[in-house]
Amino acid sequence: MSAASALQAPAATRQLLSGNEAIARAAWEAGVRVGTSYPGTPATEILEALSMYPGLHTEFSVNEKVAMEVAIGASMTGARTICSMKHVGMNVAADAFMTFSYTGANGGLVIAVADDVGLSSSQNEQDSRYWGRFGHMPILEPADSEEAYQMTLAAFDLSERFGTPVILRTTTRVCHVKAMVTVGSPREQPIAQFAPDPMRWVMVPGNAGRRLPLLHKRDGDLREAAEISPLNRIEEGTDKRVGFVTSGPAYLHLKESFPDAPILKLGFSHPVPVELVRAFAKGVGQLVVAEETEPLLETELKAAGLTVLGKELLPRWGELLPNVVTPPVKGLLGEPVETDSRPTPTVFPRPPTLCVACPHMGVYFALSHMRQKVLISGDIGCYTLGAGHPWMALDTTICMGASMGIALGMDKARPDGDTKKSIVAVIGDSTFLHMGMQGLLDITYNRGNVTVLLLDNRTTGMTGGQNNPGCGRDVHGEVAPEVDFVKLVEALGVKKERVRVVDPYELPTLYKALREETAIPEPSVIITNRPCTLIDEYTRMVPFRVEDARCTGCGACTDVGCPSIVVTRRGKEIRKSGNEVELTWVTIDTSTCTGCGMCVKTCGADAIVGPSLIKSEDI
Repeated sequence: MSAASALQAPAATRQLLSGNEAIARAAWEAGVRVGTSYPGTPATEILEALSMYPGLHTEFSVNEKVAMEVAIGASMTGARTICSMKHVGMNVAADAFMTFSYTGANGGLVIAVADDVGLSSSQNEQDSRYWGRFGHMPILEPADSEEAYQMTLAAFDLSERFGTPVILRTTTRVCHVKAMVTVGSPREQPIAQFAPDPMRWVMVPGNAGRRLPLLHKRDGDLREAAEISPLNRIEEGTDKRVGFVTSGPAYLHLKESFPDAPILKLGFSHPVPVELVRAFAKGVGQLVVAEETEPLLETELKAAGLTVLGKELLPRWGELLPNVVTPPVKGLLGEPVETDSRPTPTVFPRPPTLCVACPHMGVYFALSHMRQKVLISGDIGCYTLGAGHPWMALDTTICMGASMGIALGMDKARPDGDTKKSIVAVIGDSTFLHMGMQGLLDITYNRGNVTVLLLDNRTTGMTGGQNNPGCGRDVHGEVAPEVDFVKLVEALGVKKERVRVVDPYELPTLYKALREETAIPEPSVIITNRPCTLIDEYTRMVPFRVEDARCTGCGACTDVGCPSIVVTRRGKEIRKSGNEVELTWVTIDTSTCTGCGMCVKTCGADAIVGPSLIKSEDI
């Protein structure tokens, strides 16, 4: 069920929704007036789904900090607001987040943070439950779509009752798995005007200090509320040898693995309802804390004097799936652990790769041929795949925007006069606008000898093709002001003559530009200008084909990395030396080839020709 379909769904009907779609539906029903986000898997679809509902403002902000600030501003006026992001986005938003904990919310503010437990698409496995402790904010943890819907509604009420932002902590499994949800009707929420109150809203040291007693009193009030919250429930079991305290999707895995065991499921998981846990512990033989991923709950319960087992029994990383939790708990109970005697199937490796005709391939093809002469600092996006085969053309990737600062650090750390290797930073258009602009300013201000490759594919590609300020379209696809990257990098201090715009499909031109700019000891920027092949702006051309008689099987075209190029076996040949060699040739899958022409420029035998026998009108 898509969000567009759920939009039309009347109250009291059951809809098949992902956790992200359920959060969006609940936010709309709760009377949200403003929704903000920066796209990041697994949270992206919350804002995308919310943007389909009427009567509210939604935006993909340039980064999570700005998204948080916009949400805070809306909350200050009394409007209900939701701000969504993935776990690493909270690191970016933390500055505003931490201070808003002092001022407190006016209109209900829910911060939906999606943790990527299991590292499906992230550079770390961060536990966002820490932010509740760090920021003195309550945390709600749904286990599935129905709970994501119900807890989002509850979060807005909780936020306004206690005057605090509320963290709704989800995980990849909750965000993307679909389940049946009974939806309701939208509520009318009055919008108050901003009430000036410098003692509350102007967080200079003196005013912030006066807010601290209120913050700590709120902690106590929230702790009392957690003890009696219906979001926390005890499920009595018949096998009381072991009882579990858990939250989020780990609850479902435990129910599947140990259906007869007592479970205390925490939906309102912070502040920890210690007395509720203490009462539960009295009725079980051993108490096990099952939490993904860090031992936060375990540590707090042990500090409260409870005897619990946690991470000495269960792993500190990954999801607590049935096959993960069952063996150690059965071992604890002295029960035999069944082992799977079936042979492990051999699966052909399928490494991640760039799409057919992706403009980033030309960039990495050129960089791979300069590999002995450059150090390459990478960033977060589709182009991170340049670290893989066949290019092997990235040396570092840390976080959004880090390519710029890391490249400058590499430059400044080398001995004076050492120019054996040039420093190249690779960054995408959306990432550059997110956090790269400051890094480039630092490069120019500190006279760094760095060449920046700004890969403008006119979309936020890795998270599904969302618009950004460089596209000229907003989240609804409406025309919006468009950033001029040439003028922008010049404004950040790059000399006009050191800014080039290059077609990444024109490999000789791209390679020449790279060779020339890396040889000049001052900041320079090369901007590529081909759109992502998965957006509407991309125009597919007539595919190419290989003439078998000309193909020598040299494989030079495969260095581009295009998935449409297929190497097949031609046979074997006995050389004059008596050695037997395997002969190969190359074919092009014309059903996927888009006619970009990058491979043509690599073929010394002129074996790649076009157009193919397929007619363009049949594509």
